Amino acid sequence: MAADPNAASAARAARPFATIGDTVITGADYQRALSVAMRKKYYHAKPPEAELVKFQREVGDDIVNRVLLLAEARRRGVQPDRVAIDAKVAGYDAQYKGSANWVANRDKMLANVVPQLERESLLERFEKVIRNVPEPSEAEARAYYEQHKDLFVEPEQVKLSVILLRVDPSSKQSVWNSAREEAQQIHRKLVAGADFGDLARLHSGDKSAANGGEMDYTHRGMLPEAVHGVVDKLAVGGLSEPVQMLEGVALIRLDGRRDSKQRSFEQVSGRAGDLWQRDEGEARWQKLIKDLRQAATIRIDESHYAPLRGSGDKPQAG
Repeated sequence: MAADPNAASAARAARPFATIGDTVITGADYQRALSVAMRKKYYHAKPPEAELVKFQREVGDDIVNRVLLLAEARRRGVQPDRVAIDAKVAGYDAQYKGSANWVANRDKMLANVVPQLERESLLERFEKVIRNVPEPSEAEARAYYEQHKDLFVEPEQVKLSVILLRVDPSSKQSVWNSAREEAQQIHRKLVAGADFGDLARLHSGDKSAANGGEMDYTHRGMLPEAVHGVVDKLAVGGLSEPVQMLEGVALIRLDGRRDSKQRSFEQVSGRAGDLWQRDEGEARWQKLIKDLRQAATIRIDESHYAPLRGSGDKPQAG
């Protein structure tokens, strides 16, 4: 007789998922957290099978971390934001004031909701405390700049002129074919010496048409993906063949190119300092979690997880 999957699931939910010191996380608690995480990340669907093993363990680690962080926050005397919590409760009262069920069961519902709001507020405040890093010295900011110079490069810029024959993306193939044929005709006129600006003002549906198709310098990475390869192959002054884009069929002329360049520390010292603070705050947060896990006694029943498929997938050690 085949095993009853519902019975197996109920049995698994009844077993503790983890113990963290004296705190017990039930299998049902874990399943609820996993379901919520799945809905948030995968829009009410399960993750692909290849990701399930990793995803389950990420959710498990997050549960363990939350228990440890809440305990540490309370130990340090951090308090939840009572004003914000009261405002949320007042919002519930305003939203459901016409509900007989809310009026009859308000206190019972809030007995479950308020502790959750308190925990979320406590974690949020504690994380802000840990990540609140003072501004770096000039030496620290400069060292960060030297170690991460790739973050401070002015991207390549290009100046284009465009003739866009607009086509609704939902149009039939015959409409697209017609636009491509028109673009080929315009292309032949341009090659024969016709003025690009005149033809742009006459045919283009792009907002640059009034300016003869000319556009301002823009970072190459801001261009539509379909244009990247085309522009990369053009010399300054070069004209593309018709290019199909989401908005229609385009002819592109490369009018100018500015190479990427390294910005000096003096030009980006403020941003270097901001990024140092961000990274230092993240490092302190992750170190705190690591230290708390190492100092705690953590036992996880991995039968709640899908089995590991290969040696490359290893659970994070407690």
